[in-house]
Parts: sequence; C-alpha cells; structure tokens
Amino acid sequence: MNLDILPFVLYASAVFVILGITLVFSWFVGSKSRHGRAQDIPYESGIVPVGEAENMRLSVEFFLIAIFFVIFDLETIFIVAWAVAFNEVGWLGYIATAVFIFILLVALFYEWRTGALDWGVKSRHTDPQAYAKQESS
Repeated sequence: MNLDILPFVLYASAVFVILGITLVFSWFVGSKSRHGRAQDIPYESGIVPVGEAENMRLSVEFFLIAIFFVIFDLETIFIVAWAVAFNEVGWLGYIATAVFIFILLVALFYEWRTGALDWGVKSRHTDPQAYAKQESS
C-alpha cells in the first residue's frame, strides 16, 4: 500500500467507526422507547391535527404563491450576485440582467393576464359551462 494514502485510509476508517458507534448508540438510547400517544402526533403551530392528511384539500392558490415566492426569491439572488460583481461583469452583465428581468416580467404579465393571480372565482375560461360535466338523463 502506498504510504501517501495511509492518512486518508485512517481518517475514513475513523469516520466509519464513529458513525457506526453513533448509530448503534442512538438505536439503543433513541426516542423509540419514549413514544407515547402525545409524541406520535404531529405538532403544527399549536394546532391539534384533526383527520388524515389526505382528507385536507388545499387550494391551488397556496401552491401558486409558493412558486411565485421561489421564482422571485431566485430573481433576487441573481440580481444581488450581479450587483456584487458589477465591476467585473461590466455592460455585458448589465444587459444579461436586464434580459433576465424582462423575461421574468413577461412571465409575470402572462400569469396576471391568464388569471393565475386572481383568488376567488376563477375566470380563466370565457365559458365555464363548456368545461362543466354534463349530466345524462
């Protein structure tokens, strides 16, 4: 065995030994022995859960808001990174950032025009009865 790799092998062996000891110790001392009725239910901001999770129906607006948050949060990260590196990227970076912001504004305008930002009664289709399920008699 090459002696240059010996410190790496010793370090990796120590990591695996400590990992194994930690896993075995946590299995014996872990919280499985302390489970009771109160510890097995989820705790959500002080609200006691009622029913099963699959029975809870969330409106799609909550997911849209989450997606919008992620999109605009990423936009903020990219713009701050551009601002920090402004002296290094020059005008090419400015043009790239302007194109990036323009594309996001076009997407936001599209979302607004299609009604994705409207809460309450949906107005995406001009004739809702055309999409309604027809009952047969």
